[in-house]
Amino acid sequence: MMFTSFSLSLSRLARRVLTLAVVGGWALSPVQASRLKDLTIIEGGRDNQLVGYGLVVGLAGDGDSNAIATLRSVANLLQRYGLTVNASDLKAKNVAAVMLTTEIGAFMKSGSRIDVNVASMGDAKSLQGGVLLQTPMLGADGRVYAVAQGPVAIGGFLGGAGGAGGSTVQKNHPTVGNISSGAIVEREIPATFVRENVVRLLLHNPDFTSAARMAEAINTKWQGSANATDAATIAVTLPASYRGRDVAFLADLGQIESAPDTLARIVINERTGTIVATSTVRLSQVAIAHGSLTITVSSNVGVSQPNAFSSGGQTAAVQSTQTNVNESKGGFQIINEPPTIERLAAALNALGVSTREMMAIFQTLKRSGALQAELVIN
Repeated sequence: MMFTSFSLSLSRLARRVLTLAVVGGWALSPVQASRLKDLTIIEGGRDNQLVGYGLVVGLAGDGDSNAIATLRSVANLLQRYGLTVNASDLKAKNVAAVMLTTEIGAFMKSGSRIDVNVASMGDAKSLQGGVLLQTPMLGADGRVYAVAQGPVAIGGFLGGAGGAGGSTVQKNHPTVGNISSGAIVEREIPATFVRENVVRLLLHNPDFTSAARMAEAINTKWQGSANATDAATIAVTLPASYRGRDVAFLADLGQIESAPDTLARIVINERTGTIVATSTVRLSQVAIAHGSLTITVSSNVGVSQPNAFSSGGQTAAVQSTQTNVNESKGGFQIINEPPTIERLAAALNALGVSTREMMAIFQTLKRSGALQAELVIN
């Protein structure tokens, strides 16, 4: 007899429950003051991205499978050393074409070292054990700002490729690696952070309230020196005692503490089942009902045979279908004052909902107008 079963769950799609409460309730605390150096960056002191194209050699057969771009790159490299070889005469099994990326800080001097990320461009199986050949790193203006070279560390491995039965063992991502301190800065990027005795601070998270608080904290120490020009910018005039001592002023300025304002926001990552909500989330008085419905459809195939010594009987397959509906007991939670995210967390935990169900509840609350917060779903 053949048996097939089809089960459809309308609510229990995720078994991993996200615990919104910490030991029965959220560990909520007032926003603590932070240093300005941790909340802002200085205009003119930004990082810059660099990129490069290079070759990783010594891959022991795990390199590109004779990609034309890789072969031509190898031929061009050999030509630099006085060897003229046709690309068609080369094999690329031990070589991989890669792209390099990194960021250079505004105050990095010539001779400083920075880390480099290495990623395969072709169909190389792994960069394990490979060495990057000298590669120039270019800025957006096309100029060379650093040169990278060195052994690639991938933090994993690929084993058993091509073995008996074709089985493989892989850990992490073997075609992406890193070279710690693998690039040497060749050209410094000019940075001007004080213009006409004015320093402009740029907030990491633009907000009018945060900018006003920071300007007020600066004015408490140096009266009338700071002005919040918009939600993302604070202009600070150097006091007379710091004229000509820009670095000392920025060092003291960065130590001033201010409490940034936090937006009411709920961020949901549907892929990982992570839900993060800020303590400023507020709700209107609302009631939440929750229930689960599971429908199970079973298909059975049996055999019908005639009785012994019967005339005209025939063996036949008989198919039967059974449908069962199971609806679990629902819950109804009323959130009274104070309508905070802590109360909502307690209500959802009492309902025993799963992560995916919580996402649906948050979206429904937003559509109903009861959730006074920004809802971000990734």
